[in-house]
Amino acid sequence: MSLLPLLAFAALLQQPAPRSITIDERLADAAGLAVGDRVVLGTTPGGAGDTVRIAAITRRSADPSEVARSEFRVRLHLDHLQTLSGSGDRVGRFAVQSRDGAEPSAVAARINASAFGFRAYPAAEVAIETSATFRVVNRFHRAIGVITIVASAIFLLCITLLKVDERRRDVGALRLIGMSRSSVLRAVVLEASLVSLIGSLMGAGLGWFASAVVNWYYQGVYTTPLRFAIVTPGIVLFAVLLSLALGVLAGLFAAQRLVRRAPLELIGR
Repeated sequence: MSLLPLLAFAALLQQPAPRSITIDERLADAAGLAVGDRVVLGTTPGGAGDTVRIAAITRRSADPSEVARSEFRVRLHLDHLQTLSGSGDRVGRFAVQSRDGAEPSAVAARINASAFGFRAYPAAEVAIETSATFRVVNRFHRAIGVITIVASAIFLLCITLLKVDERRRDVGALRLIGMSRSSVLRAVVLEASLVSLIGSLMGAGLGWFASAVVNWYYQGVYTTPLRFAIVTPGIVLFAVLLSLALGVLAGLFAAQRLVRRAPLELIGR
């Protein structure tokens, strides 16, 4: 019996298992990789490197600061990363979690006072700096929202005035048969309120559908669970209340112009 197969099998057993890494889902989708695949990891494209096995595929968190970054992420063991990069006992940055009750700013101040060559920042300051662009976008969206509300209020008032003016003959006839001014006023305000309520509900439904389409598209483009557009119950409630208030004001203004005129004047006599 030949000993060559046994020796080859023994040599195979003595070979160290490849190191394991994790990659993000964007890299897995772009390169067509899956858990268990073996890849060569090196410092230069096409150069020599280490053969590693993909142990897991991670999903990005819903962090707005990561959306604009197009790089892929690979996570290695610390000693493997040091050996591969040749950096030794050096790091670019790391996070320190403080104990319950400790003030992050005080902890950062003590760390900064202990030695030179590094700088500690509380996590809140880092989040503020990385989200500065998104705060500007948020203010821009708020300005657009205010302009849209003002324009829609003017448009609603104009439409209400036109609709009420078209029915001045009917209102004049009702006034001649004994309908009071207060009844006309209540009817116009109630109708404007109902139209505003129905319009706000339709707008909320349209907004929910639009946000679903936006999230579906951009979550696929950036491979992130971050929601780019949201419709919350608070937003819907604010929209409904604002629409009702604008409808009541528009109906009240239009009805006041209508009831101040004499019945014969309304029917054109």
